[in-house]
Formats: sequence, structure tokens, C-alpha cells
Amino acid sequence: MHLTFAPDPESALALHVVTSEGLEGWVQDQGESVATWVKASGFSASIGETLLVPDVNGAPTMALAGVGSTAQRARGRFALAGAAMSLPKGVYRLTGETGSISLAEESLGWLLASYAFDRYRAQSAATARLVAPDGIDAPRLEAIAAGEALTRDLINTPASDMGPEELEAAAAKLASEFGARIDVIRGDDLLARNFPMIHAVGRASTRAPRLIDMRWGDSGPKLTLVGKGVCFDTGGLNIKSGASMGLMKKDMGGSAAVLGLARMIMALKLPLQLRVLIPAVENAIAGEAFRPQDILTSRLGLTVEINNTDAEGRLVLADALTYGAEDAPHLMVSMATLTGAARVALGPDIAPFFSDDDGIASALGAAAARVADPVWRLPFHPSYESMIEPGIADLDNAPKGGFAGAITAALFLRRFAGPDVRYTHFDIYGWQPGAAPARPKGGVGQGTRALLDALPQMLEL
Repeated sequence: MHLTFAPDPESALALHVVTSEGLEGWVQDQGESVATWVKASGFSASIGETLLVPDVNGAPTMALAGVGSTAQRARGRFALAGAAMSLPKGVYRLTGETGSISLAEESLGWLLASYAFDRYRAQSAATARLVAPDGIDAPRLEAIAAGEALTRDLINTPASDMGPEELEAAAAKLASEFGARIDVIRGDDLLARNFPMIHAVGRASTRAPRLIDMRWGDSGPKLTLVGKGVCFDTGGLNIKSGASMGLMKKDMGGSAAVLGLARMIMALKLPLQLRVLIPAVENAIAGEAFRPQDILTSRLGLTVEINNTDAEGRLVLADALTYGAEDAPHLMVSMATLTGAARVALGPDIAPFFSDDDGIASALGAAAARVADPVWRLPFHPSYESMIEPGIADLDNAPKGGFAGAITAALFLRRFAGPDVRYTHFDIYGWQPGAAPARPKGGVGQGTRALLDALPQMLEL
């Protein structure tokens, strides 16, 4: 698996990028033998279509990569990654109509086409390698690809091999690689150090709950990332159906996303103070499981009525957000596979985010467009605050009625982030339902590349 650009050997094969609109003109500019070969092959420059053009001895003298039409490219991302998957093993150098594509986006897509989750069996991935095109920041794209690969690997790993302990080990390995500091609070120590809701959600599992706290950097603005680390979610006593439980290994997708983003930040040596908080639990069923109608007291002191044990992610995030806010960061971001309502609203491909700060929202929107990482702002709608106030306790973890589920969950979290911290929440899906260029079926990062690109503006770096 090569998530890096290839050296630039003299033997690198010229790869002509050709659009559907530009194909006829390109052919006319070629010699007779090339034009004849291209026409005879039926090459149409559709997305993912490739063609090797031989010399008189039959050896390839160039290759063509189709990227479709402008309209076709607008319906997807990483058009060139399709070519990376179909070209034979070798080293290629881009030429041709590169002005019709985003070189940075397509170069990253090429790197990500080489990703495969092969822990349990061999998998196919692109073997064609690309020489870094002129004008791109190759080390930055390689750092982004490595962070994305970490996110995917963590999500793809089944809960049998990715419980709270294994998630802690992954964070510790990352911390060791980049010289970060890590502290972990486990089991009943969570109660002693006042993280009662993290403990309550995870206490029924034989795998001890924990709060992972990683810090890196000694100067610059403080950025705190909080990721939901529910390593498997049965739904608790409000047990999920079999169909709904089937993908719950990905319920730690928020933690995977923030660790991937953290890897990008540290590899790029951004001038900031990074903190990553991950409440890592398994929401299991046993005699010690928390129950519907229980009332829990949070680290902040707010009481929470449990109306659905399957709305557990916001509970563990609440204690972690409170802890993060105590350090007065300049920006705090939570990422979580939190609500089905977000998927109903925006589908699996768009990550909704919530922010009260118009500057942050504008920066994220612009960055998302630049790096092909779609996000969409949803509101912290204050009129819905009453929906999360049950009367018997300060807050309700699962308001009845089903209205505005993503918004009410975000409002719940905002209570714990506090009024004095710039806070943004992402409700991600973390899963690619079907194979697409540069995105095989399985775990995927969402919102992280947009966040990375927007950080200089959001934190004035």
C-alpha cells in the first residue's frame, strides 16, 4: 500500500489527462498512428477509462486517463482515482489537460486509491504510482493521506479487535510517533475523578470504559478535539435491531476521525496546542447496565434523564466536553457518529456541522469546497431547547417525538461545551456505503480535511 508519491524516474510513463469535451481536439493534435490507435480502441475519456498507447514495437509509449465531462465530474470526487485503479503497475507522470482538474484533489485521490484494509485478507488496491505533479504540496497531501488511512483502519477494524483498550493503544502509538503526551483514566477511576456519565455508559461491559487524553504542542492557540469512542453499541437495554446493530463497529468513527485529523496536524507541525479527548466505552447489556428513566449526574453537575439507552454517545461526550472546556481552548470541536436524523437529512456523504460562529462556518464551507470534503451547516436552533428539558431533570438524552433529532443532540452537547468556548460539532456517518473512486466501501473520514484546511483561518495561524 503506497500512500506516497513515487520518485521521478526517467522511465515514468507520460499520462495524458483527457476530458470528454477535449478528446476530439486532443486526438487531432496527435500523430496519425496515435490517433488511429485511440479511435480504433473506442476510448471515450469517460471517468476511470484508461488506454495504453504502444510504440512500433508494442511497448507503451504513453497512457490516457479519462476524467469525463464537467457535468460528470460535478457529480463526484476524485475522478482521476478511477484511472489509478485501472492502470497497470508502474510509475506515471501527468501531462495533458491538467487545467481541467484540481491537481491537489486528484493527486490526493490517487494516493487514497492505494488504500486497502488488508488486516484479515488480501485486498485489491491501485498499484499504479504517480509522480507528484508540479504545483502541489506533496508532503502535505501525503500527511493527509496517512491521517485518512488511520481513520479508515480504525473504523474498519471489528469490535473484537477494537475495544476501548485497543483504541487506547492506537492513540498511544500515535502519541509515541509524534512525541505527544497521553493520560488515560480507566474503570472506577472515572468515578473518583468525576466522569460519572462515561462510567455509567461503559460499566456493563467487561471491557473497562476510559477517557483518553492526548496533548501535543507547547505554543500557539489551543485546539481541543473530542471524538466519540463507542467501540460497539448494542443500544443497551433499549437494544437495537439486528439490522441497526450490524454497522455498530463504526460507532467509534468520531474518535477515529479526530485521531486521523490529529495525525495530519502533528505531521504538518501546525503551530498550535493540540488536545484530543476520547471517551472510549462499549455500550453493552448486563446487570450493571444503565436503564431507561435513570437520572445521571454529569461532570458539569447537570442532571440527565435517560429516556433511551441508545442515545449514549451524547452522554460520554458531555463529560469529555466539560473537561475540555475547563482548559479554556480557543476552539473545541466534537466529532461523532451521533444521530440517524443527520443521515436522513443529508445522507451518508455530507457531514453536517453546528456552530454559533459565522466566521467558523464560513471558513469551513469555503475549505470544504476547496478540498472536496463536503459539509453543511445546521443550526443550534434555540427554540428547540425546551425539547431537551424533561422537567424531572435538567436534560433529556432522547426527546420524544422524533423531530429535529440532530439539532436536539447538538443542543444537548452545547450545554456542556459551555458559553465561553468557541464550539463546533460534527455529526458524521463515517462509512462509505459502496465503492467510489478513492473511497472503497467501509470506514471513511468526513469533515477532517475541511477542518484541516480551515484551521489557519479559524485560529489565525
